[in-house]
Formats: sequence, C-alpha cells, structure tokens
Amino acid sequence: MNAYLPLLQAYPFERLRRLFADATPNPAYSPISLGIGEPRHATPALIKDAYCQAIQGSGLSAYPASAGDPALRSVVGHWLRRRYALEVNPATQVLPINGSREALFAFAQTVLSPQAYGTKPLVVCPNPFYQIYEGAALLGGAEPYFVASDPQRNFAQDWASVPDAVWARTQLLFVCSPGNPAGAVMPLSEWRMLFDLSDRFGFVIASDECYSEIYFRDEPPLGGLEAATRLGRSDFKNLVSFTSLSKRSNVPGMRSGFCAGDAALIQQFLLYRTYHGSAMSPVVQSASIAAWNDEAHVVENRALYRQKFAQITPLLATVLDVALPDAGFYLWAAVKGSDADFARDLYAAYNVTVLPGSYLAREAHGHNPGAGRIRMALVAQTDECLEAAQRIVAFVQTRNQTV
Repeated sequence: MNAYLPLLQAYPFERLRRLFADATPNPAYSPISLGIGEPRHATPALIKDAYCQAIQGSGLSAYPASAGDPALRSVVGHWLRRRYALEVNPATQVLPINGSREALFAFAQTVLSPQAYGTKPLVVCPNPFYQIYEGAALLGGAEPYFVASDPQRNFAQDWASVPDAVWARTQLLFVCSPGNPAGAVMPLSEWRMLFDLSDRFGFVIASDECYSEIYFRDEPPLGGLEAATRLGRSDFKNLVSFTSLSKRSNVPGMRSGFCAGDAALIQQFLLYRTYHGSAMSPVVQSASIAAWNDEAHVVENRALYRQKFAQITPLLATVLDVALPDAGFYLWAAVKGSDADFARDLYAAYNVTVLPGSYLAREAHGHNPGAGRIRMALVAQTDECLEAAQRIVAFVQTRNQTV
C-alpha cells in the first residue's frame, strides 16, 4: 500500500460521525443539518434542460477529450472577461475539471516533486483549511506547513510570520479566498506579497475560489487572476485558480468547474490528467456551458443567501460571537467551552448538526485556531435555517444557565 496513507487523518465528517455515535437526538425535533457545505437551493431549470438535451443526443456516444470541448473553454474565457475584466487564451490557459475538489488534489500531484530536496518539500496551507490541501500534500510526498491566522482579522493568514527557510522548501501554496470557513477575502496587498514570495522562491500558487459568487458586499471578491492582472502579471506566472459551479449554480452533484492560469502549468496538468483519466462527461460539459453563459440565476442565488444571512446572523448574534462574513455560505461562530462538546450536546438536545471548528484546523504554532468555534453551513432553505437558528438560541440560553 501507499506508505503515505497512514498519515491521513480522519475526514471532519467521519470525526463528526464518531462524536455523535453515543448521542441520541431528541425525537421531539426533526433533524436539521448545518454541517456539510452542500448547496440545497434549487438547480436552475436551464442547466437541467441542457443536461437532458445532451443526454438525449449523442452526449454519451464517445470518449471525452481530457482538454474538454473547445466550446466550454471558450465560454469560460468569456465568463472570466465578464467577471474579472481579464483576458485568457482558452486553448492554453483554461482546463475543465470535475469540480474543484478533485482538481486541487490532482494538481498537487502534478506540482510536487519530493526528489527535489534532501528533505520533504513543504506545502503551505491556511489554518483553518479545506482538508483536501493536507491530504494532497501528504499523498504527494510533501509535508504541510500551516500558516498562523489572526482571529481579529476574520482569520486572515499571517503570511509575514512564515520564515524564509520555510518558503525556501515550499513547492506549493494553497490559498482560499473567499475563505473556508471564515469567509475572508484576500485584498490586493496580500496577493502582491504572495506573488513577490513566489518570484523569490519559485513555488506555485493554487488559488481555491469556489465561493467567489456568494458575497455580501457590493463589490465582488477579488480573484487571483484578477489580482495578477492588476499587478501587471498577465502571464499568471506560477498561478492557477480553481473554481466550480457547485456553489455558484447549485449543482454539487454535477461535479463541474475549471482551472485557469499559467499556460505552462496548465499544459503539465493536462498531461497528468490525460493519464489520470479525469475527462469531463460531454453531457456535463453541455450543462456547464449553459450555466457559465447565464448570470441571472447567480444573481438570484446570491440574493437568497443575502436574505437568509440577514435574518439569521442577528438572531444567532444574540447568543454567539458571530458576524456576517465577507463571502461564502458559512457562519464561523465562537462558543464557550469545547466546540466538540457544544456540537454533540446541541445534536442530542435539538437534533441540529454543526461542525466543530477544531475539526477544520490543525494544532500549529502552539494552538488549534478552530478550537472554541463552530461552522454552520446555511445551505438549506431560509425557513429550515431559521428553525435551526432558533433551536441554537434556545440551546445556548439553557446551556449558559447551567455552566
């Protein structure tokens, strides 16, 4: 077996299952899950129609190309121009992917070269973080290095705290903006710092931007390619951005997204994917073209989240330390005492599932930055999320009286 497999930690939802193993939920309440970030708004009809039309045609009669349909890559190029006011060559700088999760993992296997150092190379990750970053690093023969985060700045990463000796061993840097779980958006100044470090030390930047279309400010979040363009880096040297239709268009089951950036890196990633066998189904490509071509459903989806968060955030703020994030669909709340105990006891008392924050982070620099926090995914319809919030308020009020 792969010698690196034993290094993998249990995935957060497996840890949650174990946490709840001995907890019996109160049968007086129907189950409500705010645990997993799985969009549950309705899938737009135009996407389903395109999918059905493709499957009724010749969409399943041939093997798909690893590089994807030129029509899909062209549509992605047009979307990037509309969204970020930047230009890419769809033939060389865009690649369809089966959702950002598989691509972020596979991209690390393309980039990492453990033989390049006398010791294991490093993959620098945010903390808290999306668990795929750690798994991709470990299975690629590298060692993850978790950057300190600042709770006073919505858990923004303290890049300046990373020693030069760490950057010198770094082959890959994962960034996530808007962030998971805190929802912070990286400003241009942070991008400038990271680009300067990449130029100096030669590492590759993988920018995870799957939450970019759900935001609460008037100005949409800055993307990595957009930041590079503003800073005169239109070749996107050592930068590849990843995004997905899952959150933007409510199609997590379709597994569709794209990556774009440095043409030399995209070429090597395509080579890897040719052998990896991860070409996107022609049926999914047809539905994806329809999705990327339409913004009306994205505006409507964003409005639903804004209305939902406007109702629920103030309600939860009466009992928890929580505030509206910059973007994304999570609330990242501080709780008193153990976050795991909070999640287990809430589940038992009110049949509401939330994710302990410590499960989304690692002990680094003397502490686990997720400890004492919970992540709530407000992905269900507003009435269900509101019911969950009311139960959480009642739970906290009762809990505070007994602590």
